[in-house]
Formats: sequence, C-alpha cells, structure tokens
Amino acid sequence: MNTSRQNKTYIASLATAVPAYSADQAFAEEFMKKHYGGRLSSRSMGLISTCFSHPSISKRYFAIDDPLELVDEDPDRRIERFTRRSIELSAEAIRSALGKAGVSVNDVSGLVVNTCTGYICPGISTYLIERLGLSRSIRAFDLVGSGCGGAIPNLQAAELLVAAGSVVVSVSVEICSATLQMDNDLSLILSNALFGDGAAAAVLWDRPTGWELVASATRYVPEQRETIRYVHKKGQLHNQLSLKLPDLVKKAAADVVADVLKARSLAADNVKHWALHTGGEKIINAVRDEIGIPEERLAATRTVLSGFGNMSSPTVWFVMDEIGRKVVAPGDWCVMVAYGAGLSAHAYLLQKGP
Repeated sequence: MNTSRQNKTYIASLATAVPAYSADQAFAEEFMKKHYGGRLSSRSMGLISTCFSHPSISKRYFAIDDPLELVDEDPDRRIERFTRRSIELSAEAIRSALGKAGVSVNDVSGLVVNTCTGYICPGISTYLIERLGLSRSIRAFDLVGSGCGGAIPNLQAAELLVAAGSVVVSVSVEICSATLQMDNDLSLILSNALFGDGAAAAVLWDRPTGWELVASATRYVPEQRETIRYVHKKGQLHNQLSLKLPDLVKKAAADVVADVLKARSLAADNVKHWALHTGGEKIINAVRDEIGIPEERLAATRTVLSGFGNMSSPTVWFVMDEIGRKVVAPGDWCVMVAYGAGLSAHAYLLQKGP
C-alpha cells in the first residue's frame, strides 16, 4: 500500500558509522580457509574461493579488535559484543547526524532504532538514551526482525513521530559478524563473503530543507519467508538464503517502486537518483532490469557494495550518503529501495528541497 502525508517531513541530515577494523576479500578468504577448512568439504572450499574473489566487493568492516574473536565465538561473548558495538556505532552515527543538522540531543523528541542481528532487552534505544543524554521522556521504539530492508519501515515509523517543530532520529544498526557461522552450507558461505557491520542515523524534522519524504510503500510476500531469513540452530542465528532470491526480490521491489512513483505520476526515467540496498550484484542487476534503471544511476549503490559489502539494514543509508556527495539539484527525485526478510520490499520517494 502506498502512503503519503499532508504535513511535510524532511531528512535534515544523515550520517554513517563503521568499525575501525576492515579486511579485504583476499584476507577474509584465507582466514575462512585457515580456521574452518578442517570442517569443510572440497566443494565448500571451492565455493569460498569463488564467492570471496567476486570483484563486486573489495573490503568490509567488522566490529572486532582481532579477527580471531570470530572463530567459534562463545554465544555469551557474542551477544556482549553485539550490545557494546551496536551502541557505540549507533551513538557515533547519531552524534554526527545531529551535528550536521545543527541540533542537540536536547532537541530530540523521538527515536526509532532497528536491528536484526542481535536481541537484547531492554532494547538498544534505552542504552542510547543513557549514552547520549537524551530526554528521559523521549518517545523511543525498538524494531526487530525486519532484516536487510528494516531502514525503511523504521523511517516510516519515525516520519509519523514528527510533529510541528520536533526532531526525530531514525537509526539502523547491524553487527552482522555477530551472526557468523560456517559449515557446508552455501547460504553461510555466501553470507560470510557478503556481510559487514555498520550503522546509520537520519535526523527528521518539518523544516523545508534536505530531502522531503513524499511517499512510501511496502510489499510483503510472507509465503516466501523461507527464501531469506535467520533460523535458530542450537540457540544461534544462521542466515538462510535461496538462489531464487533475485527473481523474487525484483518483482516485490518493482511493485513498491511503481506504488511510490504513482503518488506523483512519475516514471522511472524521471528519477535521477536511485538508492538500492546492496543485496549482492545479482540482486542489484535483477532489480535494475525489472524496473528499468539506467546503470549510470546506480553508481552510488555499486560504490557502497564495493567498499562496505552488505551491512543489512543501514546499507541503503550508506547509498544515500554516497548520493549526497555528488551534485544534487533542488527538485531532483530520489527513490530508496530496500528488501530482505519477510520476504519484503520497501521504497520511499524523496524530493530534494531548496
């Protein structure tokens, strides 16, 4: 269903954050072979070489001090690492975004946080309230389980919190390395070659500057949930991916894009900027072809995939940040598209303000 609001809301600023530690794909490949080779088949070892050598990704960032932390990580230490690092990265992104918007923590009246790579109770929002000194009466919400597409449902919820003169922060954070598993399973091998860690924050308000939130749309295909999801095995998350994903995702993505474009009677050709979630090169290509997006308008998506991989939900914000580094003229249209667990796809139509 397509949604639009009479009262206008704008993305005043956005900021991203990644951990200090990064690794290129060659190092990651050798690390996996060295520490997990003894439990893998020759076929799996060959798949590691194929997946990690794909040219679409050059490096990724991981919330660790030493890669040895990842080898058969104790579950209790893993959730402690998820908690500590997700709070650190979220706080860093929020501080940066607030600074760019020229507002302080005292101005923030709403906070929405989403993640899918770890579960803690109370949620991340409560730690951020304490860490940043946010109001103790803030409207704060934690969203879990939306997968790679979670930034856009988060943005939809945050938009509803914006009232006259208020400032709301939307935060997406994922510690994908906190779900690392390795076995003779193509889903796990692909995941370990694709995912990284990161966070992003956006500041929303009703002042006519930045990107205007024009319309949003969502499409759920719940009967296909088994094609992309986390499953629990022995109490730990294991990523599950289907080779059918490109065909399924492209249809859902095309549907939500058609919905948001319809809100302003636009065609894909009218959209100058496209922020696609970096679900992997095959998915990017499938979505591009289904919607009819010119390849040159996907430069930001390709850049983020190469430099960061897939960070799950914050990734689409990284693409928006990359778009913002280029010349964007007032009145330009942009479409954010994200997809993932559910199976689901989400889109936002944005227009650059004055």
